[in-house]
Amino acid sequence: MTTTTAAPSAAMNTRGQRILLWTVPPAAALFVLAYFLFPVFSAPLSPTMTPEQVAAFFADNVTGILGVAILCNLIACSLVPLFAVTAVQISRIGTSSNVFTYAYMLCVGVGLTAFILADYCWAMAAFRTDRDPQLISLLNDMAWFFFIAPVGTIVVANLCLAVSIYLDARPEPVFARWVAHFNVATAVLLVPSAFSLLYKSGPLAWDGAVSFDLRMIVLAVYVAVMFVVLVGVVNRQGAERDETV
Repeated sequence: MTTTTAAPSAAMNTRGQRILLWTVPPAAALFVLAYFLFPVFSAPLSPTMTPEQVAAFFADNVTGILGVAILCNLIACSLVPLFAVTAVQISRIGTSSNVFTYAYMLCVGVGLTAFILADYCWAMAAFRTDRDPQLISLLNDMAWFFFIAPVGTIVVANLCLAVSIYLDARPEPVFARWVAHFNVATAVLLVPSAFSLLYKSGPLAWDGAVSFDLRMIVLAVYVAVMFVVLVGVVNRQGAERDETV
């Protein structure tokens, strides 16, 4: 009787994770589309621009900025399934405390909030282009700070996952050990973006090669790699449960 009730539960568990995971590729495609359509990113607005230059830019690109802001608003949480499945898999690591799962989920929530705030700040700057240029410039600064600087939540989330993997001492761990190394490396590469608040030019400025280009590349690679990793982990989880049932 126990076997009969466990089988549907196990199947539904991995089926739900698979459904969530396969929403990630179209979500990622929308993010890529938004990136190339967003006037603010092509090329990134420089922190050295005067308030008058910033205000003129927003006045000249109202449609593009508001259009992408609406798109980003709709897809802002579309990568949540990737993080949700990751949290589920962290919770499966028997030698790891559930505190890592909770910390991971909180960090993801705070990080997504910062992204949404950046999106709204750019939208507000373009919504009333007749505002004082100083106010438009302030909103633009806030948007870039929200978008680039708050990497602490991403770093802590990655380290929570990495530590959980390192604590998984079973013969057949949930994640391969290299996934932990990959998360640590990703966290290290994102740390410099936190210092973008200190610079108006150079590689660490919000439009610089480190704070912007490297950060965007690292995050894109991270999502792609973790998607492939999680597909394999969930498939293996389903196969293991089928064998036990």
